[in-house]
Formats: sequence, C-alpha cells, structure tokens
Amino acid sequence: MNFIQTIMILAIISIWIATGLGLMILFSATHFWLTTIKKERQKVFRLATYPKITIVVPAHNEEVVIAQTIESIMNLNYPKTQLELLLYADNCQDDTYNQIISVVSLEKYKHISAQVIQRTGTGGKAGVLNDALSIATGEWICVYDADAMPEKNALHFLVEKALENPEKYGAVFGRNKTRNYKQNFLTRCINLEIVNTQRIHHVGLWHLFKIGRIPGTNFIIKTDFVKHIGGWDNGALTEDTAISFKIMQSGKLIALAHNSEAFQQEPETVSAYYHQRKRWAKGNYQVILDNFKHLFDRSVWRIKWEVFYYISTFFWFNAAIVISDIIFVANIVTWGISMFNPSTHILFTIGSNNIELANLLMINWFLMVGIYLLQINIALASQFGQLTVKNLSVALISYVTYAQLFIVVSVVSVVSVLLDHILHRDGTKWYKTKRFGD
Repeated sequence: MNFIQTIMILAIISIWIATGLGLMILFSATHFWLTTIKKERQKVFRLATYPKITIVVPAHNEEVVIAQTIESIMNLNYPKTQLELLLYADNCQDDTYNQIISVVSLEKYKHISAQVIQRTGTGGKAGVLNDALSIATGEWICVYDADAMPEKNALHFLVEKALENPEKYGAVFGRNKTRNYKQNFLTRCINLEIVNTQRIHHVGLWHLFKIGRIPGTNFIIKTDFVKHIGGWDNGALTEDTAISFKIMQSGKLIALAHNSEAFQQEPETVSAYYHQRKRWAKGNYQVILDNFKHLFDRSVWRIKWEVFYYISTFFWFNAAIVISDIIFVANIVTWGISMFNPSTHILFTIGSNNIELANLLMINWFLMVGIYLLQINIALASQFGQLTVKNLSVALISYVTYAQLFIVVSVVSVVSVLLDHILHRDGTKWYKTKRFGD
C-alpha cells in the first residue's frame, strides 16, 4: 500500500468516525425530545424566588434592529423591580444611541431601571461585557445581542433552570431561532443549520454528557462567578467560546434551558455570511489552540472532550472531507476523460481496479447525506412549524451548496490563522455583521 492509498483510507475511516459521533449525539437528542415533549410545560409557573438580573445589550452601529430588541427586552415576563438594564451604544457612528433612548424614554417603560451608555472603549463585545461586569448589581448577568429579540418568557426559563442547581450551574443558555429565515435561500439554509445545531447538537450533548456551550446571546451567568474566573477575554473574536472553556475549566456546568428562545437576525447575503462565519471560525480555532494543553493536563474531563471535539471537527474531520471531495471530483473527471481516451488512468485507486474505492466512496456519500438529512428531519420535527416540504427541499439542496460553503470558510480560516502566527500579524480584527431591515 502506497502513501496515497494510506491517506485515502485514513480519510474514509475518519469520515466514518465523524458519522459515528454524529449518530451518538443524534440518538441522545432524539431520546431527549421523545421523553421531554410528553412533559413539555405549556404554562409558566411562579418561581420560588426571583433573583435580580442585570441585562446587558452591547450594540455597535445597530440602528436598524436595536429598537425592536430593546422593546422585546422591556416586555419580558419577569418582575420589573428585579431587572437592571445596561444598554451600550459601543463606538457607534450611526443613530443607535438615539434609537435606544427613544424606546427607554417611553412612558410605559419608565418604571424599569435602565442605563443607556455611550461607550468609547476598546475590546469589542468582550470589552463591553467587562465594563458592565464592573457596575452590575444583579445576581446574574443576562446577555442579549442587539439583533436578538427574546420571547417574553425567555428570561423566566433561564432563571428557572438556574434555580434547579444554583451551586453547580455557573451559566445557563437558551436557544436561538432565525427571525428572517423566509427572506431568501441563504437565510433558509442558515435556519436549517441553526435548528439542527440548537435542537440536535446542543440538546444531545447536554442530555448525554451535561456539556453546554454559551452562545453569543440569550444566556445568564453568575455575576460573582464570572468575576472569579476573570471575566471575558478582551478583543476575543468569539468571546462566548472562550468563556465557555473558562467555565468548564472551573468545574461548573453550563446548563441548557431548552424552552428559552430568542429570535436573531442572520446574514442575508453571501458576503455578510462569509465574513461573519470566517470571524467565528478564526475565533474558535484560536480558542482551540489556547486550550490544546488541557488534553494532556489534569483538567476536568468535559474540557478534554470539548478540546478533542473541536480539534476533530474543525481540523481532522474537515481535512478528511476535503481529501474525500478531491478524490471524488478527480476520479469523476478522469473517468469522464477515459471514456474518450482509454489510455487515461483513474488518479486514485485501491487494489487492482476501482471497484473497492468506488464502493467505499459511495458508502461514504450515502452515509453523510443520510445522516445529514436524518438530523435535519428530526430537528425540524421537534420544532413547531418547521417540518415543511419547502424546508425539506432546501435541506437536500443545501447539502451540495450551503454545506460545502462552510467547508470553504473553514479552510480559508485555518490558512488565515496559520498566517497570523507565521507573520506575527494581528488576527483579532472584528467584522461587524451587516444588519437588514425587516
């Protein structure tokens, strides 16, 4: 067996391992929904206590969406006397500040404690959160992005989950839904990704391993605890992933409140999507590299799992898929040429002919497509109104379009991170996601 054949076999085996991990998480999520839907509570019951919550909204040039978000927060089903709002217009060059003021100053909201702060500091979103941490008086800090409109009971369910085990839970996160998913094909694809991630991946990991990951929005974290672990990493491209690792390293859990929902706006153009996801990917890669050492020290097992999972997903499995795609396309092209020129040899083969390779590649292809569609279908079925013929059609098309775009973003991001280290350049440049009017 030569080197090329070895690489081919390793790529195929890697995809099988990735498929196995995906199935494990899928089965866990399916079990959760089958056992939870029967017990799903339709009513909001009074809590034993209502801790004071400081809600922080970082907003940088968000005039298009900020007013709707602030109104949604003002209308949360939570005792208003137990709310403190810290609303930041962070280094804005637009009308964000005035838009916030226009909502906060309404007579019906005057009984809610709200500070509107024009900030000129550094550190991006993490810098805003650290500034808020220094003045917050709430027992828990709740974070909502400027485009995230929480459902009226979202905060109630977050606090309800936190009160189940306040000593063990350092943070609690909810789910996010796409509020503009009907806009175009791209937003429908993003919606499928979000539904799959929220309804399958997050649920499966929490149900099976009690592993949670803080999203960028719709979560609460204990104020004293986040101070104890040093707050957020200023300038981090993905401050949510970075602090998730900090929380796990401390031994605390990040609990999932599956019934807490917020509606966020997603990119409506390929350019906006590409730049947003490239920033996310680079930020996650940097966090992985910073935490790689925990694979070999005495860290808690959950952080070891997360490091392994991220490394596997973003580096190992992505590389295997890229190699598999190259093999597949190259062989298709050379096979087509050989029909007209019999002397042309298939580039990548195993054994004396191509039967073995063709069978393996075909099995791989069916496995990946099958698991992908199964995840999407179960995710859609678990969320009211999402299991439609149109969404199922989009899911099938997105596999050969949108899903492949993510691989391109991942590869470009890996190269960019490597060049940042080699050339000693600053790779923390923040890309502001473009907002779109409803």
